[in-house]
Amino acid sequence: MKALLLTNEYPPYVYGGAGVHVEYLTRELARLMEVEVRCFGDQDVTGENLRVKGYPVPKELTAATPPQLRSPVEMLQRSVSWMADPINADVVHCHTWYAQAGGLLARLLYGAPLVITTHSLEPLRPWKREQLGRGYDFSSWVEKTALETADAVIAVSGETREDILKHFKVDPAKVRVIPNGIDVEQYQYTPERSALDKAGIPQGLPYVLFVGRITRQKGIIHLVRAIKHLAPGVGAVLLAGQPDTPEIGEEMKQGIDQIQKDREHVYWIPEMVTKADAIQFYSHARVFCCPSIYEPFGIINLEAMACGAPVVASAVGGIKEVVIPEETGLLISFDQQSEAPFEAVDPEKFAQELAAGINRIVGDPELRERLSVAGRKRAEEHYSWTSIAQRVRELYREVAGK
Repeated sequence: MKALLLTNEYPPYVYGGAGVHVEYLTRELARLMEVEVRCFGDQDVTGENLRVKGYPVPKELTAATPPQLRSPVEMLQRSVSWMADPINADVVHCHTWYAQAGGLLARLLYGAPLVITTHSLEPLRPWKREQLGRGYDFSSWVEKTALETADAVIAVSGETREDILKHFKVDPAKVRVIPNGIDVEQYQYTPERSALDKAGIPQGLPYVLFVGRITRQKGIIHLVRAIKHLAPGVGAVLLAGQPDTPEIGEEMKQGIDQIQKDREHVYWIPEMVTKADAIQFYSHARVFCCPSIYEPFGIINLEAMACGAPVVASAVGGIKEVVIPEETGLLISFDQQSEAPFEAVDPEKFAQELAAGINRIVGDPELRERLSVAGRKRAEEHYSWTSIAQRVRELYREVAGK
């Protein structure tokens, strides 16, 4: 049995949860079977049972392409390049819409069964038009065609499965729930704090942590609004880079500049940090906040829980299946505006409720300790990458008839 995984993100170019998922899934699958990865980038790795190759796009190819359309055009170029190299896999497995055109081509040209893992769904991300313009129409078309053509679809949560069946014409029997996972040996509490010292974060500062991209989906602007409502002495550390657009990047900058005029200990680190450094920030946070407005799963919550950080998160999507209210964290209701899906009906109320949840955990050491222990235990018991890879391999065998 051999699987070919097609993906945008793969180490060292990992920007979000989908890239983390592919990194650990391929590692575990390679212990069970032969795995090939074709991805965006310049990777060239050969190991036991694992071959990884990146496919760069010459800059001159899209130099004249309108900026909003550059990523869809580059995606098409990579999809064609992927197909130019022969495919001898028993199954092709795609991750995110960036890879789905390649999966469709592989199914048509090489006859390989197609499996798709849905890390998000375009109908539920209308704010992507802000980033992609008409490219959003294209990404939506690619996703719809791929999901309705695939031999199997993996949903990362039960709610995501319901969303797939609601928005696409997919046979329910083809949609399986297989969640994201966590490496609990790697993600665990560490007393090391060199990364915090480098960032100038004082020893013992009680702080709330955010990790993620600057996007509408991740809701970071809502957390920025919440900072002014934090209890005196509570800091905020935002590991936030990769803005979707210059506009949201500027909105973030203005928000942070204003807050830093009024409060001490607000730290914005605007670049991707290493995994080891992220684990340090998780380990020393009094609470982790995930204010996402749409989240099929939310792997960052698992990372925080595995490192012992209680979670305050929006009660949306797959987050509700990971974070158990009053057991591993607190969930905050998010009511969306229908005319502006990335905004809350009452943004100030949502910000205040986020801050209230954060303040409650920071101010109650016994509650924090109880949530911390239970969060770590849940990560260990329910989200092992080893068991997830075994479930994925069984699905491969089913669609390949092996």
